[in-house]
Amino acid sequence: MLEELNSSQREAATHIDGPLLILAGAGSGKTKTLTTRLAYLIGEIGIDPLNTLTLTFTNKAASEMRQRALKLIDSSVSAMPLLSTFHKFGLLFLKLHISKLNRKNTFNIIDSDDQKRMVKSICKDLKVDLPTSFLTHEISKYKNILLDPQEALENAELSDYKKAAKVYVEYQRRLLENNLVDFDDLLALTYKILLENDDLRQETSNRYQYIMVDEYQDTNELQYQLLRLLASEHNNLCVVGDDDQSIYGWRGANIRNILEFHKHFENVKVVKLETNYRSTQEILDAANNLIEHNRKRLGKKLISYKGSGEPVRVLHSIDEVYEANTIASEIQELIAKGVNPSEIAVLYRINALSRSLEEGFSKAGLAFKLIGGIRFYERAEIKDIISYLRVISNSDDDFSLLRIINKPKRGIGKTSIEKIQRFAELKNLSIFQALNTASDEELQSILSKKAITAIRKFIEEIKLLQSEKEELAELINLFDVHTGLREYYNSMIDGFERVLNIDEFFGYFRDAIINDPEITLEKFLADITLQSDQDQVEEDAINIMSVHASKGLEFEHLYIIGLEEEFFPLLGETTDIEEERRLAYVAFTRAKESLTLCYIDSRFYRGKRKNVKMSRFLGESGVIKNTSLKLTKSVEYKKGDLVKHKVFGIGRVQEVSKSGKEYKLKINFGGNKKEILSSFVESI
Repeated sequence: MLEELNSSQREAATHIDGPLLILAGAGSGKTKTLTTRLAYLIGEIGIDPLNTLTLTFTNKAASEMRQRALKLIDSSVSAMPLLSTFHKFGLLFLKLHISKLNRKNTFNIIDSDDQKRMVKSICKDLKVDLPTSFLTHEISKYKNILLDPQEALENAELSDYKKAAKVYVEYQRRLLENNLVDFDDLLALTYKILLENDDLRQETSNRYQYIMVDEYQDTNELQYQLLRLLASEHNNLCVVGDDDQSIYGWRGANIRNILEFHKHFENVKVVKLETNYRSTQEILDAANNLIEHNRKRLGKKLISYKGSGEPVRVLHSIDEVYEANTIASEIQELIAKGVNPSEIAVLYRINALSRSLEEGFSKAGLAFKLIGGIRFYERAEIKDIISYLRVISNSDDDFSLLRIINKPKRGIGKTSIEKIQRFAELKNLSIFQALNTASDEELQSILSKKAITAIRKFIEEIKLLQSEKEELAELINLFDVHTGLREYYNSMIDGFERVLNIDEFFGYFRDAIINDPEITLEKFLADITLQSDQDQVEEDAINIMSVHASKGLEFEHLYIIGLEEEFFPLLGETTDIEEERRLAYVAFTRAKESLTLCYIDSRFYRGKRKNVKMSRFLGESGVIKNTSLKLTKSVEYKKGDLVKHKVFGIGRVQEVSKSGKEYKLKINFGGNKKEILSSFVESI
């Protein structure tokens, strides 16, 4: 089995004792290396399979690794090695040891829907008016940074976070009271038991003498601390990962876990897997050039096993419609040459960009499937807008009205809606007409005073928007003000993406009005219905997906769209430009034979068409030469960094420019802006 490995893979697979970091570049055979190492320990060295523990992030990955490892191991082995996800391991551990917390092992695990229902109930009791998605996210975050409810309460400063901490306290109390655990508890409670019971920690660590972890760059603080305890007696911890593919910071992944592995454990052996078996050298050159601009990385350079191929192409279009049509046309040519559509993919950084592709491909008759996402017109926020527009167009549309009558929330609950439906049926009218013509006395017989006020306001808002039905541009302007949908979705955890989808929709609506000044609301809605009701695609279809969804996949022919500043990289107050660059690196390295990078001159942004600039990544990857793009390679400081000056104190870098052999920084020291050479400040 070792003969099938290259020299670096073999070096990693035959390492036995002590901490090992396998720095595995994209397409470098990390799974093969990891499974061979497991088979080598069991089949060649003679390690008892029960003394091994291999942890992954998904059941699919665990299943694949188990099958591949077992093929390499002699069938006469005494037992099966434990290969599981982190959370499955936590569940097995708690079933054996949760009694250490004075709890019964008959606990039940609540899923995300149960969790939301419990949080909603707590909010009602505590009179907390915050989005459920925000609160469940905060509770999960607290558990994964090892913050118990009381600590969260003591540390909270802002009002919303104080409320969230109070909900966390009550949430945890109810879990205990009902002997329930949530998904995060599977690891948090396992860690707590091991930390507080030294004998059990020693026993568990001595049982799992050889621990291996896949995708280590995606581990969070809790997973890292748990691994420290599990490996505490022997330090035989082998982790596999790629710091250049750490793209889940927003989900709690801590890139420092892999970057500082050599600091966390003594005498770490590092093996770099740099031979890429997936892509041509031209694709890897672009990826290598790009990622070298990141400062926080351990450093490696991918070399293609396949050798040279086609140059990386740049597709420049005037707008997203032209871009989608051009890509569709090129894909038709590829398919005509015999390329299987499933070997073709189009990636984007922002989900809202899928709309133009979906429409362009549909018009061209190309079968496509949206991977890991929801089609544009099927997204909740878009369906809500369309339902509002349908009611404005036809107030007798009960189906659409029932979708939006309590969205955003108006205090019109399920029981009230059922009473309203019965009321309309008795009057033999549509719901809108029944409510619009009902007297106060009639409504008081079925609804509370609060619900009646909300209903009256809702009806008036619909009537006001109906009065602008002939002036569609004005209808769009008034829509946000009178529906509150944008504000409602903006308050959610994924609000940024949802608002971008809303902006994309209204940008498309405005464009439709410009292209056809005579268009009616009815015609616009009919066109959308035709676009969104495509037949289900066949298996052999082009793949459309976000870059995040593409991780772990590969395609012969790849297009990446939206390579413009503010779209890819996505820019904002919380942007981590290095993570954006890692995302682009992941995207580039999905391509096997051909890679086409696409950018356009104008795009819908915040609901309006505006000119956009090409992405800095095109210059940084070397695919566009002699551009005026600012490269950030080797810059010691970047915009947004916090620095300290011996006189002015702490400030934030606003601009970086070259000055001789060093850099000149424009720094805001609490309103006092200064230009200072970089050698006179230090990073915080």
